[in-house]
Amino acid sequence: MKRDIYRNLLRWKTNPKRKPLLLQGARQVGKTFIVKAFGEAEYKDCIYLNLERNPDYATLFQPDKNPRRILEDIGLLQGRPVQPETTLLFLDEVQTVPEAVTSLKYFYEQTPQYHIIAAGSLVGVNIGLQSSFPVGKLDFLALYPMTFLEYLAAAGEDHVVNHLRSKENMEPLPDALHNSLLRQLKYYLYLGGMPEVVQTYFDFQDTGQARDIQANLLEAYTHDFSKYATSSQAVRTSEVWRSIPGQLARENKKFQYSKARKGGRATDYEQTIEWLRNAGLAHVIYNTSTPKLPLAGYADRSKFKLYLLDCGLLGAMLQLSLTLITDPGELFARYNGAFTENFVATQLMAQGIPELYYWTSGNTAEIDFLLTVTDSIVPVEVKSGLDRRKKSLRVYVEKYQPRWHCRLSPRNFHRDGNFVNLPLYVAGLLPALLARQA
Repeated sequence: MKRDIYRNLLRWKTNPKRKPLLLQGARQVGKTFIVKAFGEAEYKDCIYLNLERNPDYATLFQPDKNPRRILEDIGLLQGRPVQPETTLLFLDEVQTVPEAVTSLKYFYEQTPQYHIIAAGSLVGVNIGLQSSFPVGKLDFLALYPMTFLEYLAAAGEDHVVNHLRSKENMEPLPDALHNSLLRQLKYYLYLGGMPEVVQTYFDFQDTGQARDIQANLLEAYTHDFSKYATSSQAVRTSEVWRSIPGQLARENKKFQYSKARKGGRATDYEQTIEWLRNAGLAHVIYNTSTPKLPLAGYADRSKFKLYLLDCGLLGAMLQLSLTLITDPGELFARYNGAFTENFVATQLMAQGIPELYYWTSGNTAEIDFLLTVTDSIVPVEVKSGLDRRKKSLRVYVEKYQPRWHCRLSPRNFHRDGNFVNLPLYVAGLLPALLARQA
């Protein structure tokens, strides 16, 4: 399946200042598949070492981290040399061997002519506890679950994806195309973007099999809580993880520690939330009541929402049936819009936006997302239904007079002055579409 990150991998390969690349992302988002495909297509040879599956590989990075010795030993082990420029060396699951990550520093300093990619699902939570991290010596990329547009491309709708990506104006799409995209979006909301789930559905057209895989993934993530954390940390991580769907189902979706455990406090769970974020399992959306640039400088990091990495997994945790999601009478209407907001958060984060923010004004108004587009702050309201009311947007616009204000909803493209309505299925294109408007 095609992934947008492939273009970034090509840019990394041709960059004359290239460093060893660390590809991060949650377990099973497709890191191994995409790097292997990249290596096989773009290099004469690709040498793949899975450090988790073969624990003996850890000895390659001991007792020293001399890159020339390591490369020579890998060549002897594989029966062919690691060649500069023409071989891609792929170190997978590097979180199991922290010394392997540390060694990347020396590859950069002493053998920069070699092309090396390391990947790991829990690098951010495991490295640094046991070994030093090579700060400033690596390039980084993050891989997320498939976006809706990637899902469409995998379904053979490349022509539609290309049209949406190149759209310059806010002219509505033909109703037939718009309605077709909404129908496909509803299936995506059930399936989500985990590659194995998507491929299984495409192969067998069986949503039951897809839901079984989602359940297995959730079980694997729970297992990681105890595998890569202390016992007390694992308990707290599990408590926060299980509480996320319920937290999002509330009218006020701000994360409350007491909902994870009665009497819970910030001091009990701050490390846990950072663990989930570093593991790629949750997105933290920070509050601001002062929408000024840079947004990070005005964020209140004690107030935030937690969204799951994938809307399909959120549906599996909530045990939502396909009918509930796809029934036209239930169009995105349940759980106070949280399901739709979670979808939008995942689509925006996959665009490489480092952090997301939301705005509140006391108890009178709330804007779901604030984005920075061409040095302007754009308020974005998410609507799960066809309701045209935009009370919070009006409050924000009257107070701050933004260059643009935006609503994401099931409605078609529409522009009225500096207000734009974008259909939910282009949520990931929102920054690019707004940047093109005069």
